[in-house]
Amino acid sequence: MFCLLTLSSIACSTSPRMSAGEGESKLQQIQKPANLVASAEELSAALDRVSPGDTILLANGTWVDTELKINANGTASDTIYIIAEENGQVFFEGQSNINIGGSYLHVEGLVFRNGYTATSSVITFQNDKSTPCNHCRVTECVIDNYNPSERFDADYWVEIYGKHNRFDHNYLVGKRNRGVTLAVRLKNVGDRENFHRIDHNYFGYNPVLGSNGGETLRIGTSHYSLSNSNTIVEDNYFERCNGELEIISSKSCQNTFENNTFYECQGTLTMRHGNETLVQNNYFIGNKKSNTGGIRIINETQTVRHNYLEGLTGYRFRGALVVMNGVPNSPLNRYFQVKDSDISHNLVVDCDYVQLCAGSDEERSSTPINTTFMNNVISNDRKDEVFTIYDDVSGISFSNNALSQNIKTPDYQGKPIGGFQQQDIKVTRKSGLAQAVGHPDVGPQSNKPMPTADNTGVSWYPRKNYQIEFNKGKVITVLPGENTIQKAIDMAASGDILSLEPGVYHQTRSLSLQKTLTIRGATGSSFPVITFERSPFIALENGGSLSMDGLHISGKKSDDDSGNSVISTSRYAMIDNYKLMVKNCKVTDLDVNHSFNFLKVYKNTFADSIHLENTEFNNVSGHILNLDKEIEATGIYNVENVVVKNCQFKDIGGSAIHLYRGGRDESTFGPMIWLSDSKFENVGKGKRNKNQSAIDLSGVQHAELSNLQIRDSEKMNLHLIVGDPVIKLKDIEFKNAVLISNSEAYQKTNITFEN
Repeated sequence: MFCLLTLSSIACSTSPRMSAGEGESKLQQIQKPANLVASAEELSAALDRVSPGDTILLANGTWVDTELKINANGTASDTIYIIAEENGQVFFEGQSNINIGGSYLHVEGLVFRNGYTATSSVITFQNDKSTPCNHCRVTECVIDNYNPSERFDADYWVEIYGKHNRFDHNYLVGKRNRGVTLAVRLKNVGDRENFHRIDHNYFGYNPVLGSNGGETLRIGTSHYSLSNSNTIVEDNYFERCNGELEIISSKSCQNTFENNTFYECQGTLTMRHGNETLVQNNYFIGNKKSNTGGIRIINETQTVRHNYLEGLTGYRFRGALVVMNGVPNSPLNRYFQVKDSDISHNLVVDCDYVQLCAGSDEERSSTPINTTFMNNVISNDRKDEVFTIYDDVSGISFSNNALSQNIKTPDYQGKPIGGFQQQDIKVTRKSGLAQAVGHPDVGPQSNKPMPTADNTGVSWYPRKNYQIEFNKGKVITVLPGENTIQKAIDMAASGDILSLEPGVYHQTRSLSLQKTLTIRGATGSSFPVITFERSPFIALENGGSLSMDGLHISGKKSDDDSGNSVISTSRYAMIDNYKLMVKNCKVTDLDVNHSFNFLKVYKNTFADSIHLENTEFNNVSGHILNLDKEIEATGIYNVENVVVKNCQFKDIGGSAIHLYRGGRDESTFGPMIWLSDSKFENVGKGKRNKNQSAIDLSGVQHAELSNLQIRDSEKMNLHLIVGDPVIKLKDIEFKNAVLISNSEAYQKTNITFEN
């Protein structure tokens, strides 16, 4: 099919939120006839005939396993347009991707979904090293959960090469595998001093990867970090971009980050390598979500001014403002000393931490020099200690900084630091944002609108809630009997609640869960009793999350096999993170054979959270939570957050809790654990318990343990050598049990032990 159509005969969808000539679709401005193509082969033929100013329309429909190669050259006055017949009606699925090479090309209106790229990236601004893109634009495109099945199979969604390219008004959500969402590449000389513009995009819902390699945006690499990129990143909206420590990793020189919003993002805008970066008029809004961060400063001649930071909770490298220590004579891939930098006129409201000389250790011993910290306002009415100073800050000049009256003036080795004035800072609100009365020169000074979910991305693609949420659907009543739970799961939708009447429920086959479901006991005096034959009772596959409430789970009728489990993850890599919540339950008699676990996890699976509350575990031959399947020393682990509250563990052959993270990588946050108000009796003494512990926390980054009774049990082991973990121990009673932690942990860890 090769057709000529006039543009007046084609229906087009444009975004009402964009102004003409800036973000508006160009489709309605083109008067020349357009070529309509419906396959990669037809596109190739059309490109053989294309001239500057021509338009090629990609036909509506689903393009499966399609690799588009665009190689053409327009001119500054006559761009070549390769655009969707209708925005949002051209879907690339399966193993599809697009390469764009040449000059003055405009690509618009495409959607990538239901698949993944078979190459290194989904959209690439070059065909090969000899045909990069220059003066090209990709606008109003969507990449939605376009991921492989293996979470550690790496790819990029967008790679930008060449010079003077623009990536704008696109909607990129749900990157779940390793690899940068958008990368500006500087491999070739023609890719440097590129003056790319990345603007008005919506980046969202990158879940915690549990590994390095989950940046949303990266500009350059350490190898080319002393080269100028001159990339402008402005007017973008980043929502819950949580992949790893660095939301944005700037690894080149002379980049600008201006008027971007970071909403509930667990990480920081990081000047990881390179110099002369400008970070101004940005908004960091944490809403007190854990690990939400602001700006991390490394290297030389960096400027951080007029930014707005509110409700950020991140500690250490994830603080609201973080100034790092450097490595003397640092190699390109480590940490250069902070020099000649300016941090000024920033408004910091209700944030937990400002970190100075962060990362100070034997290697990172070069403190900041010739740097100013001035005219900033730090307001926090609920927290007195906001500043953490790890090393000598005499190389930073502090002046005219205002603190809330309750905030302690920062000091180093007991000596107060000048340049801070405690004041009665009054905070008012305008359009939801805080303003410090009497300090009109702090915070954003731009006349441009603050980026939001509504004025970035595309208008024609449906927005989804990618959060895992329980109890949002209908209630399905389930009666006792054989396999009645399975029948209910088959008919349920994600978010539904299965309400079990009192009685006995027996499952003859293992259940596979690919939905978010709650299974709970109906209101009554007795728990529903669940027995099962095949192991596991429920396997969490991609898309599966489970909440159990008010149930009695018994292993009495399970098959006489070793290695059974009540719940397991998929045996294969899971691209989706899951949640597991168990409340008000009894779990008994998991002992028909050895190594009967409550939860069994497999390699390359990851839980956002595991929550046990008010639950009894009795007579179990294996482990309760054994999260140790990432054995390589690379900083990968199996769970982000573990909460155990008001639980009882009795006669458990394995460990009640075993968390493991190996290596010393500092780019991730977890695991983290909150363990309180719980009892452990005869736990961990099984002869097959290789951990030889009742509780084993290896490589955790945050642990709060309080009000615990540990009796007649194996040891509690704390092996804490990764990063700078925070460990708080309070009111822990040992009887015929001991706490063991290696000396290195005590020497290097922020650990407190209270009675």
